[in-house]
Amino acid sequence: MHQKTITDSVSVLLALHQTKKIAIQKRLREFSAVLPSDYFYELIYCLLTPQSSAVNAANAIRALQSIDFQYSDVDPEPFLRNKDSYIRFHRTKAIHCVATKMEYDVILKRLTSGGSGIELREWLVQNVKGIGWKEASHFLRNIGYRDLAILDRHILKNLLRIGVVKRLPKTLTPRRYKLLEKKFHTFAQQVGIP
Repeated sequence: MHQKTITDSVSVLLALHQTKKIAIQKRLREFSAVLPSDYFYELIYCLLTPQSSAVNAANAIRALQSIDFQYSDVDPEPFLRNKDSYIRFHRTKAIHCVATKMEYDVILKRLTSGGSGIELREWLVQNVKGIGWKEASHFLRNIGYRDLAILDRHILKNLLRIGVVKRLPKTLTPRRYKLLEKKFHTFAQQVGIP
């Protein structure tokens, strides 16, 4: 990409960040205030969002909370396939939600026993069905961790556009995710945006 285009893109990013900085900081403070008693539904939300809209995932979470899914013996699949909260791959994701619920005591113990975001993410990816690198990073950000990058396709396309990466990866293996995350962190430090 031409250097002037990259410089222009970075300038636009910095200007946009400046206009949204206060709102971003407010939202990050809200994430830091999430209590361990709310972690369960945050984790379920992050299980539901891949390839589904955030709005539908939020609607599904409200529906699951209304029936006390965490503590009741209810099949979540009908709530995930409802037209107002439709979640792609609802059958598989319902299975993952139930598995998460069954293992949640172990998950919560691990989440509240300390450790860095990097350590917790690795553990979540290895121990929670349906959670990949992006989803684990998303969940940990939502409960207050700041040392991880949520590398979704929008972020990756923008990293390409501003010259941080040379091409989009076809797949995100754990090794590739960590490599791209390192480039993301380096760029963030260079432009002064945490």
